[in-house]
Amino acid sequence: MKLDLKKIKYSGLSPPQQENYNFHKLAAVLADFGFTSIRLTDDWNGADLIAVHVDGKTILQIQLKGRLTFNKVYCDRNLWIAFPNDGGWYIYPHDYLLDQILRETKAMSGTSSWEEKGGYSFPSISKQLTELLVPFRVSGDTSAGRPIPDKQE
Repeated sequence: MKLDLKKIKYSGLSPPQQENYNFHKLAAVLADFGFTSIRLTDDWNGADLIAVHVDGKTILQIQLKGRLTFNKVYCDRNLWIAFPNDGGWYIYPHDYLLDQILRETKAMSGTSSWEEKGGYSFPSISKQLTELLVPFRVSGDTSAGRPIPDKQE
């Protein structure tokens, strides 16, 4: 008996299915760097997953997002945020990058989303934000919704 597998369209998935899909894509990327990922079903301490490194010391509490996002409810929780972009992933420490962005840009300052609602997500990433994100870009074999093209050697 042959297993008849057919690739799915990411855009055809429901939001919970997309989150599960993205978890597995991110977990595959993190595995290349020595992490085992555990999916959490109840958003524990703001985290969607825990990534544990083979060194036995490094443990990341990660909130999975679809784009660059900050939220005041994530502050002081030692959370990392992961989101796919341009064929790869960004994984950044929420509070550290938030402080940098508030100090070095005007991207969120004064917006009702941030000031009144306490959260802000970026529909696109400016050149200035891209420069701040460089240290947090993680390359891997897969990305949310689309494969990363093979590199030509």
